[in-house]
Amino acid sequence: MSLRYKRNIIHIKEGEQRSIQGFRVLIGGCGIGSYIAECLLRMGFENLIIIDGDIVELTNLNRQNYVEGDIGINKAIALKDRLMAINPDAKIRAYPEFLDRNNLYSLELDCDVAINALDFSSDIPFLFDEYMAQKNIPVVHPYNLGWAGFLTVITPESHNLRSLDREHQAFEINVGKFIVDRLREKNIDTKWLEDFLSEYGRIATDSPPPQLSLGLSLLSGMVCQVVFNIATDKKIKVFPESYYLSMRE
Repeated sequence: MSLRYKRNIIHIKEGEQRSIQGFRVLIGGCGIGSYIAECLLRMGFENLIIIDGDIVELTNLNRQNYVEGDIGINKAIALKDRLMAINPDAKIRAYPEFLDRNNLYSLELDCDVAINALDFSSDIPFLFDEYMAQKNIPVVHPYNLGWAGFLTVITPESHNLRSLDREHQAFEINVGKFIVDRLREKNIDTKWLEDFLSEYGRIATDSPPPQLSLGLSLLSGMVCQVVFNIATDKKIKVFPESYYLSMRE
């Protein structure tokens, strides 16, 4: 095992470390994806594709993996610079553009797993999943709940998110209700989340969902665990099953 990953020993076997090094991970959306990308890279995933047409804004700095000097810079470019500063030998391909119906099918997006952290401001997240299903690629869907993280995995054999609602407007509310239902089935208290959804519902059409750095930190670790399991042929749960980690009692 290389010196860079020496402290991974015991947790990650040497053969697993070699396997994940070339495992290709596509991250659509460099907001939530910004911390996920760094967590993956530090673990040893050295082949990443990142895509986002958005620019860094001051309001991103409460949670996303950027600094004040990045404000005004494209997120994919700023994130690539940070990742390359961590590991100059990594293979990081950055697309500084929004995914749409045209470039989704023309960009070189070959990967072994995809992370769908795209905004539901259009139906592109649905099309992204469908495109990956055609290529037999699993898709990880992460959600920052502020005080908690939630994710689910879509595979070509599983149900997809359109089974929740076919419309993209305020889709986060539908996902939130789905999460509440899943947690109730496990006898997990959801009052805090229900209260949040109620308040957010009043502004959902005009405002993106409020998020915290704590939720994104929890979420990044969860995503890395799931991607690691996929890369090393370990068992994972797929939609409608899910993963949840919270700091709220």
